[in-house]
Amino acid sequence: MKRLPRIEQYGLIGDMQTSAHVCDDGSIDWLCLPRFDSPAVFASLLGTQKHGTWRIAPAAPAGRSSSEAVAERRYRGDSLVLESVWRTQAGSVRVLDFMPPRDGAPQVIRIVEGLTGEVSMVSAMRPRPGYGGVSPWIHEAGGRMVAEAGADALWLDTCVQQVEKDGVIVSAFSVAAEQSVAFVLSWCPSHATAPDVPDPEAALSETLIFWQDWTRECTYNGPYREAVVRSLIALKAMTYGPSGGIVAAPTTSLPEEIGGKRNWDYRFTWLRDASTTLAALLGTGYRQEAQAWRRWLLRTVAGDPENLQIMYGITGERDLRERELPWLPGYEGSTPVRVGNGAADQLQLDVYGEVIETLYLAHESGVAHCADTAVLHQRLVEHLAQRWQDPDEGIWEIRGARRHFVHSKVMAWVAIDRTIRLVEAGSLHMDLDYLAELRAKIHHEVCTKGFDPVRNTFTQSYGSQELDAATLLIPRVGFLPPDDPRVVGTVDAVRRELSTPDGLVRRYPTIGDHAGVDGLTGDEGTFVLCSFWLVDALALTGRLDEAHALFERLLALRNDLGLLAEEYDPVQQRQLGNFPQAFSHMGLIQSARLLQLLATQSSHHRGAVAVPTPRSTSRSTRQTCADLTPQHA
Repeated sequence: MKRLPRIEQYGLIGDMQTSAHVCDDGSIDWLCLPRFDSPAVFASLLGTQKHGTWRIAPAAPAGRSSSEAVAERRYRGDSLVLESVWRTQAGSVRVLDFMPPRDGAPQVIRIVEGLTGEVSMVSAMRPRPGYGGVSPWIHEAGGRMVAEAGADALWLDTCVQQVEKDGVIVSAFSVAAEQSVAFVLSWCPSHATAPDVPDPEAALSETLIFWQDWTRECTYNGPYREAVVRSLIALKAMTYGPSGGIVAAPTTSLPEEIGGKRNWDYRFTWLRDASTTLAALLGTGYRQEAQAWRRWLLRTVAGDPENLQIMYGITGERDLRERELPWLPGYEGSTPVRVGNGAADQLQLDVYGEVIETLYLAHESGVAHCADTAVLHQRLVEHLAQRWQDPDEGIWEIRGARRHFVHSKVMAWVAIDRTIRLVEAGSLHMDLDYLAELRAKIHHEVCTKGFDPVRNTFTQSYGSQELDAATLLIPRVGFLPPDDPRVVGTVDAVRRELSTPDGLVRRYPTIGDHAGVDGLTGDEGTFVLCSFWLVDALALTGRLDEAHALFERLLALRNDLGLLAEEYDPVQQRQLGNFPQAFSHMGLIQSARLLQLLATQSSHHRGAVAVPTPRSTSRSTRQTCADLTPQHA
């Protein structure tokens, strides 16, 4: 029986339409075909080997289990080509795992290269379509092995002999120094003509060139360039190329608590996640992705912005009904395993702010003016003006009663503020006096109803005692300047009540006297993005040394490939939640950029870095704040 790997033992490969999770023991345990949101053909990540996996590794020596060995691994340069090196008594081999940017059938290519000596290897692929629930018909066709089930056909091509045994396609072979053996898994509809047999080496070269060309566009040249570029690659890998939609994560139901029920499907496009991811990409020189996302937004929202959903399918699907897969036992017994996401029907007012903020950033970054976007923008603002005083489910997608969440109101203010900026620049035509009055009204209400003067902190919702890490964004979005005592008090309160001694931050209380706001049982880990928010808040309030120290601790939470999940368990010292998480990598990029900017400024000015509210700033200062603005659940 295969050991149970931790989440951080996985690497990611992908083709900007789907992705695969490769464990350090040589197994691919999660692969959805042909899209991120398609049913998995390998689902052992959420079950056992019988639910689908594909392992290529050295054959086990006598008396040892093949699951005991793991590889040394890295990505080849600035790419998504994964290199795993195995060292045995007989010699050493390298396995290259990658998915070529798609031009036809989706493919997973695995090239085994001999380095020294001669090593006995085994490839064992157990395809199980339908999230591990279907046993396919495996047979030979024209000298090729194919596994067919319903609408899916999986073709496995290699130059070595393949045999089927008990639902597993097995190849036993040896590779000597300077020899190589390639395996190519291709998907196509079962009724379609078989896909072409590819040239693995040519595909490798083309894949490396693609990533080298893409990463060359990065404009960030600060001290954390390696971490920033790796995070940018992860974000690009989570972008669905044909539509421009961005998934929050390429997995479902990886738990926020081992054995718990907080397991959600993140293979969809949240407006919030996509917007903030685009902000990180725009801030590092990637405008093409912003243009593609804007087209996705126009198509998806269509003529119905009044019924804006907080999330959609990657090509704009609206029906994301949530269901459970009872045949899967879950990651380390964490059930239920869910597909679809019921949060699609929630009201989350903050998404208006994040969407409009991204449209503003795109405009400021030079993305060409679009009349259709201007119409959509105006209708979104008109609808928000009617609804901003309603309670909602908020950024964390609570499944309890709606509340007047402070962060939701702050982001409503952001939506109006960024609209005012565009009106002032002549890019939108709306009533400026009305907008200014609305902005002031929202600001006054938040400061009156969302602030606890006794504890000197903004709270999670109006009249509540609970805190919320999302209030750390108040200075970042320009709602109040960082040197405002209410901001400093909020940062200190979050550190005191929601942080671990190492500075890792929880989103809000989930246990204890103030638990229960989310309507869920159980606990969760610290939230990686919230910890990056604390980095930003510390930096903006003049505590740069503490911000840098926390940022370095957060970098150390990444796995050996530079990837981050949604959460981190500081007790068991392991990653939790869906993996990799766009929010986490977006936070890393934004914090790295802010630290670089403020470190440069601090050489000229010591003390708190003031980021005044936009009404009293120059355009250049406003742009600095806007470019660095981050804002899921």
